[in-house]
Amino acid sequence: SNGFLLRGLQVRILLGSPSFRSPIPGNFYLSFFEAHMRANLTDAASRRSSAASMVSVIFSARHDPVARILNVDLLAVLIAILLPWSTTGTMIAIVMWVVALIPTLNVQAFLRSLKQPICALPIALVALALVGTLWSDALWGQRLYAISPAAKLLVLPMLLYHFQRSTRGTWVFIAFLASCTGLMAVSWLIAFDPTLSLKPEFDERGIFVKNYIDQSQEFALCATTLAYPIITSWREKRTRLAVVLAALALSFVINMTFVIVSRTALVTMPIMLAVFALIHLRWRSSMIVFSAAVIFGGALWLASPQLRRTTDTFTTDYQRYKEQNMVTSIGVRLEFWKKSLTFFADAPLFGHGTGSSRGLFERAAVGKVGSAAEVLANPHNQTLNVAIQWGVTGMVVLYAMWLVHLLLFRGGDLAAWIGLMVVVQNMFTSLFNSHLFDFHEGWMYVLGVGVAGGMTLGARQRLHLSGVPADSRPPPPSLA
Repeated sequence: SNGFLLRGLQVRILLGSPSFRSPIPGNFYLSFFEAHMRANLTDAASRRSSAASMVSVIFSARHDPVARILNVDLLAVLIAILLPWSTTGTMIAIVMWVVALIPTLNVQAFLRSLKQPICALPIALVALALVGTLWSDALWGQRLYAISPAAKLLVLPMLLYHFQRSTRGTWVFIAFLASCTGLMAVSWLIAFDPTLSLKPEFDERGIFVKNYIDQSQEFALCATTLAYPIITSWREKRTRLAVVLAALALSFVINMTFVIVSRTALVTMPIMLAVFALIHLRWRSSMIVFSAAVIFGGALWLASPQLRRTTDTFTTDYQRYKEQNMVTSIGVRLEFWKKSLTFFADAPLFGHGTGSSRGLFERAAVGKVGSAAEVLANPHNQTLNVAIQWGVTGMVVLYAMWLVHLLLFRGGDLAAWIGLMVVVQNMFTSLFNSHLFDFHEGWMYVLGVGVAGGMTLGARQRLHLSGVPADSRPPPPSLA
């Protein structure tokens, strides 16, 4: 704006000079530049006013309900940004979010929302973990510690409640995608210069923070979830956006192909893409996409020694375990699963109690060698993890929760698609890990289902209030 003021002053001096002659009256120049200056000053003031108003809204939360809601949304965005990078930072942001949420609650409405199965079942699983301490034979410290993996589910009803009334849920997903994109860029740097990693003690190529399993889960979720906006953008003739999103999704896949990927992600990504084809593509398009995916996957497998090594470990690890009794990832899992089924058979109805898993595995490992002598508190399977501690009762609650969350995301919009992918990924990766109770994948589930579920519930509520009948709602997008 100072530049425009200076140019206006120069014009006034020029017009006042006796050497200046123009066929257009001087008043025209003055009027033009004065109008131009006023417009630019107004734009600058508008931008400053917009930024200032945003800041003032944030800091006026003590007295302004709108500002309090905005602050809760921004803290949720912060959680999404920190989740791929920091465990401690994520926990601090979650505590801040809960504290910020409490003053905004309509207590009666919130308590009513807890009666819904999508909220009641996560609470029931935590309650079962709490009550399960009463019949466990583990030390009390171990019993109480074993409650914490399930306790994160208590945040899920809060997220569902908040994002049912908020219109900024998309901010959270954009923040998570942007954060994972940044992590992917850093992963490439670490692949070329491993000394930059914050975890040099681990021999994991391309890992800056955390581990390759967590990173693969993030990248796989981002790549598959982007399929929906790619298809919708293409159908709506927004070709440039579709190309950009497709390039971003492809970059996640290429990173997992040439840098590092977990075997769990390799198994579950095709399942997630199959779900997408089943819901959003017609059979002919599905066959075309399937054929293209097979060809593309085969090309990547031939081009990537890293991917071939990862897939080869499926057979080599099993052979070493069976023939030489060596401690391998697959061998340890198979031993844990066999022992877990025995533990479950000993207490099928209510299990052995919260925190009992480690003691059971320790006693079963006495006198054993190789993979059979390994001891962990986690059987690397979510169903067995629950079955050991809480028996059939816990399994019923777990699968009922997964089912009602799947049914929540039957819609055809972006939020429903994201929520569906989060649930599908957690269910299938939990065949090989206890991902609902693991920190990183568990919070991905809570945040994804909470935000997407709240958005879905809010959209349905607004449609209901507007009087739009269910059969007139837009169908899910499909590709001919």
